[in-house]
Amino acid sequence: MFTPSRPDRVNDPVVKRVQVLRTVVGLVAVTWVSLSYGLAADADAVVDDRFDQIRTTLIVLGVTCPIALAAFIAAARPPNRRLFLRRVGKPAGALLALVVALAVPRLITGLGYVDENTNWTASGGRVALLFALGAFLLWLAPFVLYGIAQALVHVFRAADLHETVPPLLATLLVWELALFDVFRGAYDGVPVGVRAAFILGAPLTVTAVAMWELRRLRTRHGLTLRAALLR
Repeated sequence: MFTPSRPDRVNDPVVKRVQVLRTVVGLVAVTWVSLSYGLAADADAVVDDRFDQIRTTLIVLGVTCPIALAAFIAAARPPNRRLFLRRVGKPAGALLALVVALAVPRLITGLGYVDENTNWTASGGRVALLFALGAFLLWLAPFVLYGIAQALVHVFRAADLHETVPPLLATLLVWELALFDVFRGAYDGVPVGVRAAFILGAPLTVTAVAMWELRRLRTRHGLTLRAALLR
């Protein structure tokens, strides 16, 4: 549901390893700063902060992704524009699937059928509903968690549109998040130099990896943004 599946898509394992390494180094560095400068009381607080960041990332990505994909398709010339319009269904489906999966629990409680005052033993039907909801949530929880991870890694299957889109979209996203960090005062209380390094660290490294990925696509696979747009 959340991983690209276009048969002729270029999949470079070297790029994937570099992306994973960058992510691991970034997480270790952020954890060290959070604990060293008292931004988080313990490891649990660091995890909570990362989950808050993931939620913000998903919101920003959910807004940015459709706009960026629409702009990419609009910028392409025929016949590639028609080709990309046919391909955009899978990225759009991945975004819709995650939105629906995240909304389902709130819909269940919001409809008034289930709340803290529900008497589950009032009837056999409610007992059956309890088991059905329990089984559904047992399936939904790992689906959502794994889907979030895959959606962030693969930028909502943007590679199904074209291989050059994920690095460009990831770069746009990470600079947007850096602006959020500036406005919300992230890492407040640490030395100015350290704060600047960590606010700029993610966008600069993601941009560097993205530019390197685009270069590999051009030199090793003959794929460029200009060729994709027929410009």
